[in-house]
Amino acid sequence: MKLLFSPFSPYVRKVRMAVIMKGLSDRIETVAVDTNPLDNPELSSANPLSKIPALVIDGSTAIFDSNVICEYLDSLAPQPALFPASGVERIRTLTLGSLADGILDAALLLVYERRYRPEEKWHAPWMARQQGKIDRALDYLEKTPPAWRGTPDYGHLTLACALGYLDLRLGSAWRSSRPKLVAWLDEFAAAVPAFEATRPPPQ
Repeated sequence: MKLLFSPFSPYVRKVRMAVIMKGLSDRIETVAVDTNPLDNPELSSANPLSKIPALVIDGSTAIFDSNVICEYLDSLAPQPALFPASGVERIRTLTLGSLADGILDAALLLVYERRYRPEEKWHAPWMARQQGKIDRALDYLEKTPPAWRGTPDYGHLTLACALGYLDLRLGSAWRSSRPKLVAWLDEFAAAVPAFEATRPPPQ
């Protein structure tokens, strides 16, 4: 199998963490791809949306995006289970994953606004809307950080990647008023060495 990736993508980080947690590193080749060209043939042939990550599983068949890849990886080895099989626990995991992905989506839009548009063209109300999504989600999670039994699951993994991305791209201001989430992330990092192992390199 071949994973098309960038070390700076938080969605890729989710997948790379899942690979390590499931003990699949020796079965998957990682291939860095450039997402900046309008059409990178290697990437668009795997994913017509030209988005990473994409996992090529048999030379021609690829799966995407990160949540689908993580669920596929979960099927390849029994432990640790990242996705509960059914019931309320599965819905809780998927919902937390969706909330954390929403944080990531909003953060990425803020990053792109600042990266690709000159400052005089930044749209302040739109940026405030994205920041509001992030702040409300973090405040919601601060009330009761999501605990795990045994080992963290996909939802926890996704939240850790979202918080890590905020630190990487938007600074650590989110930490000042959310001590429970800060402690939660420290606990997650201690429980899942793959979090540190997949930390993006300095730029």
